[in-house]
Amino acid sequence: MLTKSRAIVLHSLKFGDNQMIVDLFTEKMGRLSFICRIPSSSKAKIKKQFFQPLSILDIEFDYRAQQNLQRFKDVRIAIPFLGIPFDPFKLSLSLFIAEFLLYSTRNEQNNPSLFLFILNSILWLDETKETFSNFHLIFMAHLSKFLGFYPNLEDYQKGYVFDLREGQFVPYVPLHVDYLNTEDSKMLMLLMRMSYETMCLCKMSRIERNKCAEAILFFYRLHVPSFPELKSFSVLKELFV
Repeated sequence: MLTKSRAIVLHSLKFGDNQMIVDLFTEKMGRLSFICRIPSSSKAKIKKQFFQPLSILDIEFDYRAQQNLQRFKDVRIAIPFLGIPFDPFKLSLSLFIAEFLLYSTRNEQNNPSLFLFILNSILWLDETKETFSNFHLIFMAHLSKFLGFYPNLEDYQKGYVFDLREGQFVPYVPLHVDYLNTEDSKMLMLLMRMSYETMCLCKMSRIERNKCAEAILFFYRLHVPSFPELKSFSVLKELFV
């Protein structure tokens, strides 16, 4: 079945001398993996530069459900980046977000709303001239809405704690250790109510920001099967002040 779709690059891996395996999140079919030949000629139609993390592509392929690795008919850059490749902070964030999505969307199939959320978030990061030090926190918090475990914010009241296992705010300390204290629960609730445009109102130190990120990543490890420790997080923790 010949299919055309927009797609977001999550990961690429060299395979042999002149091939790559590429993991994409596509608008039409969710997660798909491709194998493609990368010719050495500079005039080749498909170039390895197309497959940088979070690159936005227009792809055409003959979908074969019985195959784990699809093959491209055509690949083009859909929207070239203007900011991410040239800003070391944005670039580090993009590498983290790509690795985060690689594992958090592993089993996602057709989900146009999720695709548009990811696409619009990437474009916001690429284009923004405003502060974006909390971008990854807002992104991870809001992504859970599309994956089915976004907490009910209406349950929150002052003094409540967030039960990470149950994914809800509760008025008591759970019988297990996987919960956030009252202050951290309040911060999580505020982050989930913020947007990229308003996140600058939330002032945090590097230590506070990293603590929030660690809590959200642990929340994902509890709710997404086989969600690992992210290698790129160690670099992200050193960013910003």
